[in-house]
Amino acid sequence: QVQLVESGGGLVQAGGSLRLSCATSGRTWDTYALGWFRQAPGKEREFVASVSGSDTTIYYEDSVKGRFTISRDNSKRAVNLQMSRLNPGETAVDYCAARDGQVARMGDSAYLYWGQGTQVTVYS
Repeated sequence: QVQLVESGGGLVQAGGSLRLSCATSGRTWDTYALGWFRQAPGKEREFVASVSGSDTTIYYEDSVKGRFTISRDNSKRAVNLQMSRLNPGETAVDYCAARDGQVARMGDSAYLYWGQGTQVTVYS
């Protein structure tokens, strides 16, 4: 069973940066597409970024393009999300997820494994 544990969340001023990490377990991790999602209070979970198992295809939600960077480190069995110029509207619980396939997806229904989430709070 694949397991994921997020870390790196916290309190940050608007315009600041945070780096999230997701530690994983699972012997087939190198071939799994990975994604980041977030859920703000009272709102549905939304897509943020994803990377294919081959590390050749990356997708970003439009609002984070140019500000966020997703990367995978197979040697450390981790996926990271560098977030810059954060907005208060991006206060949310951020989740990492994995699917049992190489193709990156943007829909959360495509992902089978989920972490518990890490809180990101952006204040003005």
